[in-house]
Amino acid sequence: MKKNLKWLLLVSLTFMACNSDDEAVVVDSSNGAPLTAGTANFSKYVALGNSLTSGFSDGSLFKRGQEGSYTNIMAQQFKLVGGGEFKIPYTNDNVGGLLFGGQVNPAFGPRLFFNGTAPVPVTGASTTEVFNAAVVAAGPYNNTGVPGAKSFHLLSPSYGAAAGLANGTANPYYVRFAPNGTTSVLAYAMSQTPTFFSLWIGNNDVLGYATSGGDGTNPITPATGAPGVGFDGTYNALVTTLTSAGAKGVVANIPYVTSIPFFKTVPYNPLTVSVLGSGNAAVGTATINALNAQLYGPLKDALAYLGVTNRIQLLSLTGANPLLIKDESLTNLSAQLTAVFTPSLGAQTAAFYGAVFGQARQATAADLVLLTTQSAIGAAPTAANSGVGFAPPAPLNKFGITYPLQDKYVLIPTEIAELKVATDAFNATISAAATAKGLAFVDANAIMDQIDKGGVVANNYTLASTFVTGGTFSLDGIHPSPRGYAFIANKFIEAINTKYGSNLKGVNVGNYQVLYPAVLP
Repeated sequence: MKKNLKWLLLVSLTFMACNSDDEAVVVDSSNGAPLTAGTANFSKYVALGNSLTSGFSDGSLFKRGQEGSYTNIMAQQFKLVGGGEFKIPYTNDNVGGLLFGGQVNPAFGPRLFFNGTAPVPVTGASTTEVFNAAVVAAGPYNNTGVPGAKSFHLLSPSYGAAAGLANGTANPYYVRFAPNGTTSVLAYAMSQTPTFFSLWIGNNDVLGYATSGGDGTNPITPATGAPGVGFDGTYNALVTTLTSAGAKGVVANIPYVTSIPFFKTVPYNPLTVSVLGSGNAAVGTATINALNAQLYGPLKDALAYLGVTNRIQLLSLTGANPLLIKDESLTNLSAQLTAVFTPSLGAQTAAFYGAVFGQARQATAADLVLLTTQSAIGAAPTAANSGVGFAPPAPLNKFGITYPLQDKYVLIPTEIAELKVATDAFNATISAAATAKGLAFVDANAIMDQIDKGGVVANNYTLASTFVTGGTFSLDGIHPSPRGYAFIANKFIEAINTKYGSNLKGVNVGNYQVLYPAVLP
């Protein structure tokens, strides 16, 4: 009888607890148990990184994109287990772009949207001013992600100095919310005494080289060197400082650039009869015959005379023909070609042919054509981008067809290999730092590789790397879509749960758009 009374009492207490507003337990976790932060403390979460951290998407930074950043999605989940406010330096609108003293800068333009045929800029004018004291005063901000930042930029005390914009030592996105011109991003984050941090940095340390076609204008960060110089010294300094007061955190490594649509969308061989004839087969056929007779044939014969048979082949009337590109890794045969062509073309024209085609070849599947190169194919070279200092005359004035695409338009195998070596070195540094400091670790490289090679299913939706339709990437071909950011947030949360014993559930990626529409409220 006493046992029965005891059981009834327990049932009664349980019933009361479940129906009491003070005692009810909210269960919305990954394992069905009451939510817990585990050993992590999310009361002051600060996010450091680059455009990915800020929520950059569709080629721009805009309010809705910032709201959908993986860091903001994470912060909302952290609030369920004691996380505090997550302040973001929001832009003013959903147009995107920046104003510099009220002036439009074309380098910071509006976001893109898909009009049913191609990505195009949205209409409207940006209202987001870089020099805005009210934005600074409203800080500090928990999201310190700065689009364009490389690892060493986070250590630079002048990265937020307006005076440095003219010479490139400062970044307008950081100038906009930096407390002054002498506080680094790292110092700004540490001034908030974070209890938890996320750090995803290093992408731009290789990406800048890749998006400039490896032409040397945006070099890869050295893998080794002192803080502020080499990636290993810089990254270890960042992590050591962030953990110096006992904060826990999550870090992620760097995907290979070859896994994103920016480098995998434009084919190396788009020159068909239809393309060269603008849809008219007769015109395309005549064009190919003329190209073979007047350019490709003579070049092929001249190179064969020099003992080189693998650079130029005749164009096909039935297949997809490769683009004509410059490969600076090839032996430069300018002098030899000049000598071969001089008897038939004269010294001046032969010298021009030698200069232009000395390192020319047709592209192969091993080359990666940049997404932005699409608009250059068939365009006329200028004095600035021709590589010879002047605009070439017709008919040798069609990039990729009668004139080689220059270095900045294509990643060739030697450049792709450089990027892989650097990325592997950076990722080794990141992994070692995560292990040494006991941090949660996200293998973003492996995740993006899965997405690229067949796709990943999440919440019954397939995420692939296909441009526009794949669901993972936005219209710039580099940054995630809304759904892509949600998926990334979930991967960060999974790593945090594994490391710190929390049981955050994450979000349903199906609740996030694949692409933003032309008009956003």
